[in-house]
Amino acid sequence: MVKTHPLGFRVEPELKEALERAAKDDMRSVSSMVEKILTMYLRDKGYLPKSAAE
Repeated sequence: MVKTHPLGFRVEPELKEALERAAKDDMRSVSSMVEKILTMYLRDKGYLPKSAAE
């Protein structure tokens, strides 16, 4: 299993509520949703390689 690292940060209440709704709609935890959003952004900007499926 891949070892993960904790990451903590603060967000405005509106952003947290929107994130919770998005995670629920995608049937994910908030943590998993944040990871998905970060991964998509970083791939789009070229900081991470594109996946084979893209």
